[in-house]
Amino acid sequence: MWQETLQIEGPYNFDSVLERHAPDPLKQLDLVQRSIKVPVIVGGNPEVVHVKAVGSIEQPTFILTGNNNKQEVIKRVSEIFQWDKPLKEIHNHFQQTDLRDIFHRFIGTPLVLDFDLFGSLLKCIIHQQINMKFAYKLTDRFVKKFGFEQDGVWFFPQPHTVAKLTVEQLRELQLSSRKAEYMISIAKEIVDNGLDLYELKELPDEQIFNRLTQIRGVGRWTVENFLLFGLGRSNLFPLADIGIQNGLKNLYRLETKPTIEQMEFYKKDWEPYLSYASLYLWRSIE
Repeated sequence: MWQETLQIEGPYNFDSVLERHAPDPLKQLDLVQRSIKVPVIVGGNPEVVHVKAVGSIEQPTFILTGNNNKQEVIKRVSEIFQWDKPLKEIHNHFQQTDLRDIFHRFIGTPLVLDFDLFGSLLKCIIHQQINMKFAYKLTDRFVKKFGFEQDGVWFFPQPHTVAKLTVEQLRELQLSSRKAEYMISIAKEIVDNGLDLYELKELPDEQIFNRLTQIRGVGRWTVENFLLFGLGRSNLFPLADIGIQNGLKNLYRLETKPTIEQMEFYKKDWEPYLSYASLYLWRSIE
């Protein structure tokens, strides 16, 4: 077993991270102890790392505890929690914009990634057009039926497992036939056609859009969410997202939801950190 203490540049609000994860039944966390167990796949091997916050928003410090592959695990966990992207510069950028008050209210809120890239893509499919509570329930059923557990933490099913499933098996979990087909087709694209989700990290957004939208059932909304919460791209602003529309409606005291033209106008001052504008607008209406 190994243990490592990491201190990063503030501001960084780890308590807000835990609060956002808390409604997800798959997440093993403790709000009082300020800790979470993170499942990661490193070199093809499942690892569970315990992350505990011991610092403040201004001086964020974490104690990481794991069993194997120390350096690789720390690198992956740092990527998930975006510890390598200081929020101070981003926060200062938005002080010159209409979002300054929201950024003060939720100071140090990071863009945290999904723990598993394949799982991130499947979650985008599962969560489409249903409320969050039911989305969590469906995802929980899917993972506990076809995934695996280690050290009390659940891992998403791997592509080779999902590729062998039938639509009927997924329908038993109350997934629609269409979503079931899409999930299986994504898995088969990885297993049979060599799609490597981790290699996508090296590509620009448009190339990732072009590659993923070739898969049946993967549209722009799915890819945008994958880019945000799978790969952590910093300059995405999903114009069709209802949450962002409602956030803008509240911010600018509009009588109706903003038009695409209005959204394009508003977002000009927020580049190159549009993903953080999206995140803080979501926070503002939670």
